[in-house]
Amino acid sequence: MTVDVLGDDYETRTLPLGGGDVTATLVRKRAEHPVRGAVLYVHGFADYFFQRHVAEHFTRRSFDFYAVDLRAYGRSLRPGQLANHVTDLTEHFEEIDASVRIVREEDGHRDVVLMGHSTGGLTASLWAHERRRDGLIDALVLNSPWLDLAEPWFLRTVGTAVIRGVGRFAPRLVVRSGLGSVYGQSIHRDHHGEWDFDLGWKPIEAFPVTAGWLRAVRRAHATLHRGLDVRVPVLLLRSAHSHLHARKWSVEAMTSDTVLDVEHMRRWGPKIGRDVTVVTVDNGMHDLFLSAEPVRRRALAEVDEFLDGV
Repeated sequence: MTVDVLGDDYETRTLPLGGGDVTATLVRKRAEHPVRGAVLYVHGFADYFFQRHVAEHFTRRSFDFYAVDLRAYGRSLRPGQLANHVTDLTEHFEEIDASVRIVREEDGHRDVVLMGHSTGGLTASLWAHERRRDGLIDALVLNSPWLDLAEPWFLRTVGTAVIRGVGRFAPRLVVRSGLGSVYGQSIHRDHHGEWDFDLGWKPIEAFPVTAGWLRAVRRAHATLHRGLDVRVPVLLLRSAHSHLHARKWSVEAMTSDTVLDVEHMRRWGPKIGRDVTVVTVDNGMHDLFLSAEPVRRRALAEVDEFLDGV
């Protein structure tokens, strides 16, 4: 482990993956008395782990906190790599497997909570389904997971059929230059937000969307819609409202999910497993933990209550 960019209390470890210079990065913050186990956090698209206040929240509650920057994301992005690009979300299982092994076998934690945000929530759900017989985690927490395409019916159906073909034969083709600036402006302190993060790792308008990556996401959505069998308790947190497809920032962006349709989370969340609790957090942004202080306090309190029950 080496000292991380977040400060002396944070350590990082490079995780070699399936060949070449492809790696992931595991971030760790120790609790003074980690008697409750560990939390492992998986970020979303065009993202990486920078939320110190989240790590500090859980270490104060006697969890060691870990976060993984997936391949070609954040700390793991290497020169010449296509940012955030994979052609199957199951490729990221390798990173989660390696992280959980370190948490459990090397650091000795018996109790592990897996936490995923947005695309990370989708990936974490699929991983928990595939590893359901292995007893590797004890709970799954989802912060605004991406469970369906936030587009009209035509694009979710006909558009998906097109992207499946294009993504198969031209996976690196850029189908969208980014995700727009509204969400990024809502959270970065240079605009309307209160957070500082590396714009090289998390641009205001996100990274270009490739056909192969979008095909991978839509295939993952289809798998989830057929029903998963996650066998640990699941907490799904979502905002009360979405504010989608806005071209310019407005104050409504500060109290809504401007990236995903929260109704998709309500609809598809129960498909994840046998014991899914869906909680609505009023005035939440897309990343509920980056929302205004009273909102993020409520979201974290919901997680605390859930984990106390588990």
